[in-house]
Amino acid sequence: MDAKEIKGRVNIMKVEVQKIAEKEIAKAKKELENAGKKIEEYTKKNPEKAAMISAGIGAALGAAVAVLLGSTGKKNKK
Repeated sequence: MDAKEIKGRVNIMKVEVQKIAEKEIAKAKKELENAGKKIEEYTKKNPEKAAMISAGIGAALGAAVAVLLGSTGKKNKK
C-alpha cells in the first residue's frame, strides 16, 4: 500500500467519522432540548421546589469554589 492509498482510506474514514459525530451531536441536542422542556415544565408546576434546588446547587458550587480558593491561598502563603 502506497501513501496515496493510505491517504484515500484516511479521507474515507474521516468522512465516516464526521457523519457518525454529526448524528451523535444531533441526538445529544434533542436530548438536551427534551431535558430543558422537562425542567421548564417542572419549574412551572413546582416553583418553590425549583428555587430550593437551584439555591442548593448554588450553595454547593459556592462552597466548592471557596474550598478551592482557600486551598490555593494556603499554598501561596507558604
